[in-house]
Amino acid sequence: MAVDTAAPADRRSWLALYTLCAGTLMIVLDGSVVTVALPTIGRELDFSQSNLAWLVNAYMIAFGGLLLISGRLGDLLGRKRLFLSGIALFTAASLLCALATTQGVLIAARFIQGVGGAMASAVTLGMIVTMFPRPRETAKAIGIFSFVAAAGGSIGVIAGGVLTEAAGWNSIFFINVPIGAVILIAALRIFAPDRGLGIRAGADLVGALLVTSGLMLFVYSINRIESDGIGSARTLGFGGLATALLIGFVWRQARARTPLLPLRIFRSRYTSGSNAVMVLFVAGLFGFQFLLALYLQSVAGYSSARTGLAYLPGPIVIAVISLGCSAKLITRFGPRAVLVAGMVATTIALALLGRLPVDASYAVDVLPSVILLGVGAGLALPAVIGLAMSGATPADSGLASGLVNTTQQVGGALGVAVLAALAGSRSDSLLRDGKSAAEAVTDGYRLAYLVAAALMVLGIVLAAAVLRTPEAAAQPGPADADAPDAEEAGIPAPQTNA
Repeated sequence: MAVDTAAPADRRSWLALYTLCAGTLMIVLDGSVVTVALPTIGRELDFSQSNLAWLVNAYMIAFGGLLLISGRLGDLLGRKRLFLSGIALFTAASLLCALATTQGVLIAARFIQGVGGAMASAVTLGMIVTMFPRPRETAKAIGIFSFVAAAGGSIGVIAGGVLTEAAGWNSIFFINVPIGAVILIAALRIFAPDRGLGIRAGADLVGALLVTSGLMLFVYSINRIESDGIGSARTLGFGGLATALLIGFVWRQARARTPLLPLRIFRSRYTSGSNAVMVLFVAGLFGFQFLLALYLQSVAGYSSARTGLAYLPGPIVIAVISLGCSAKLITRFGPRAVLVAGMVATTIALALLGRLPVDASYAVDVLPSVILLGVGAGLALPAVIGLAMSGATPADSGLASGLVNTTQQVGGALGVAVLAALAGSRSDSLLRDGKSAAEAVTDGYRLAYLVAAALMVLGIVLAAAVLRTPEAAAQPGPADADAPDAEEAGIPAPQTNA
């Protein structure tokens, strides 16, 4: 067993972690809170259906498009500086959203929110793994972060329904202002100063333009799938242009003297493999949250508040698993085994929803899947995030953090768009064949859930094949003396020449 030479995290590090998680929770909540409030905003500001979609699209395009570059800017300029700037911008944009009286102002403010959210979110994981060098503490810290990231969406559905009904749609944005102010004050007092590599270490403006425009167009094309169809000229055109820009970015980074995003990080199979697995897992998880909300409201007749309460067991289970035992399980069995177990639980949950009846009973047909998905997320997310971050050097931890967040956003957007498109296509076909609306819609959701379960199975196979523990980690020696407790925690040591 390797000798543990790293100092244990002190009280200040744990307070910094809670501050980072508070910022993450505020940003994660915002997405689902807004979704619940969309019908009310549309009525009061007279949005058309297509313009209303831009309240989501504007945020997602900025957020998803800027995560990767924001992570690298954290490495170059300092992660503390970027987090503070992002929270400040997000808070100011939230106030602008709350005060907006026109469609244009609200959409623009949502875009600015996305920019601030990307800046703060992109560096969070990089700061966490830097503050907690001991593998046991890393696993515990990532478990806490994973709970916030996984449960925040469901909590947002509940909070959005309650706030919108009790105090109006403006309140979902106003509430971010005092929360953001507290986070800023705490971060200024608690976070230790850090110095980045300097902007000259990645002064590649052409690369920055290529990756930002490519990711923004890619997110936009994903968001158009549901309305335009996956095979439409617009979807394929924007998707093709986005792909060309991203290929150009990779070509540029392979040849630039000071690349913005060094490609060496992708040589680690833990980084590349974990992010590929995460796309599949998050696609199924986000697809579940989106489709179940539609089913409960459009077929089962639930109100928005009751729909939110239907999700409540999920965050509770995620909290018990992520905060109570995920770190111990990862230490005992290794992250790959815990990841696979979590994905198996999620596969079973999605398969059960694949038999959802029109007149479903919540206790019999829905609740078991909600609980199993909570178990799956509580186990899988801390494990896959830990593996994804293990392949980064300290100098690239911001980049690795931004990549993990980008993967989550792209995987979630793809899952929602593709599964919703499949469900809609199946429902339309059944309606033409004379099925009732409830039967057709439910059958479309069943198909989408079974496809999501198939994606999980593919992720399990990929995790088992790619995320193997190397012999060096199984037999520690002088070469891994800088990887304290790596064997015992089951987490690969960070790559020094990834």
